Amino acid sequence: MSEKPDNTTHFGYKTVNTEEKAEKVAEVFHSVASSYDLMNDLMSAGIHRLWKRMTIEMSGVRRGHKVLDIAGGTGDLAAKFSRIVGSEGQVVLADINDSMLKVGRDRLVDRGVVNNIQFAQANAQYLPFPDNTFDVITIAFGLRNVTDKDMALRSMNRVLKPGGKLLVLEFSKPPSTLLSKIYDSYSFSLLPKLGQLFAKDSDSYQYLAESIRMHPDQETLKSMVENAGFSNCDYHNMTGGIVALHRGVKP
Repeated sequence: MSEKPDNTTHFGYKTVNTEEKAEKVAEVFHSVASSYDLMNDLMSAGIHRLWKRMTIEMSGVRRGHKVLDIAGGTGDLAAKFSRIVGSEGQVVLADINDSMLKVGRDRLVDRGVVNNIQFAQANAQYLPFPDNTFDVITIAFGLRNVTDKDMALRSMNRVLKPGGKLLVLEFSKPPSTLLSKIYDSYSFSLLPKLGQLFAKDSDSYQYLAESIRMHPDQETLKSMVENAGFSNCDYHNMTGGIVALHRGVKP
């Protein structure tokens, strides 16, 4: 990978000024917000629900816990956490994108599960919460869109309580060369076509495919989580390593 000037970053395969990335990512998610859940089901053949169920099971969330779901989007994780933590607990659904947050809020209101859920439009790099606030933080399919991932991970560490747990669910790198080739073919041939057909937006899904390829691999991300101050870090590959779930504990 070529070296970039300090004031630039990646937006998919493009190099852009650092301050531009958040705006460009926002444009993508403004575009896809209304069709986001449908596209997740189509892109993963529904398997994303199993990935998220595994995240919830490995989170160790219990009744009375306070949970922060970053890049919580349309609220599927938040809805499940809401039922687990109960009336004594609290779930904060945070997303930097107001279109995604509005879709999530509307859907949770429709489900009648907002009594213990709060909503926050927040940048993962600058989480607007006091130190040592949350028992568990999750970020599912959101870290790869963050401009400064190291800064975001440090911010998550700050707002976790000592002993609190971070879970990062994200697309990753399949160890199998054959699976990688099949996955690349699917991502760059079929994914933009699905985006055009069902979301009327092929460019956004081209970006999403590229952003997955630019995201750190499993071992690199594990090191980043450790460097952000977490201990007992590990990861679990799912679906052949197409997705990985990273965990870390705040000492």
